[in-house]
Amino acid sequence: LQGGLALLEGLRAHGNRPRFVFSSSGAVFGGPVPDLIDDDFAPTPLTSYGSQKLIVEALVQDYTRKGFIDGVSIRLPAICIRPGKPNKAASGFYSGIIREPLNGVEAVVPVSRDIVHSSASPRSAVGFLIHAAEIDSDRIGHRRSLNMPGVFCTVGEQIEAMARVAGPQYLRLLRDEIDPAIERIVSTWPKGYRATRAKDLGFTAEANFDEIIRIYIEEEMPDRLPPVSNR
Repeated sequence: LQGGLALLEGLRAHGNRPRFVFSSSGAVFGGPVPDLIDDDFAPTPLTSYGSQKLIVEALVQDYTRKGFIDGVSIRLPAICIRPGKPNKAASGFYSGIIREPLNGVEAVVPVSRDIVHSSASPRSAVGFLIHAAEIDSDRIGHRRSLNMPGVFCTVGEQIEAMARVAGPQYLRLLRDEIDPAIERIVSTWPKGYRATRAKDLGFTAEANFDEIIRIYIEEEMPDRLPPVSNR
């Protein structure tokens, strides 16, 4: 929160009303929430993380209104499959349960497989950011927070997509082990957005999770998938 405020104050002092794109989160919405959140659904965060994101959104809105910046906040879905090593983020397993098996490493599924979430690839995330940076300000209007589109699916459907795209042998590298703390956190997050405004403004994401997996393979392991023992 303090970092966001300091950055906004620096831009205000610099002048020139720059375009400012803030990466926000679905954590601004607290439960109970509908299966698909409309653009008019009120954000009521249930975590400190979500509260901080919502406060910075309000600052972006206000600094834009006063003409200090030309800001827009984009609420991202889960971005996966993220390359690299696992991180401590509560949402990190969404990437890990696909990334680790595809790289021949065992992974834990820490939540129930019927948990629903919305995802988009890192490629789409980059596209969201670039489009938000370049879109005509008048098209955005005075409401400066936008829900981004994504693929609406369960954790189980995400795993089934891996079996379709890469092969069922990779399922052997998954182990279900519920982590109550992670499940409690992600169960309060929105399952997905209708993202009507964002789509009308030209923001796009993948059509299904199979496509997200293919993008990861294309970008991170284009030569081949690692073998998995049939034993």
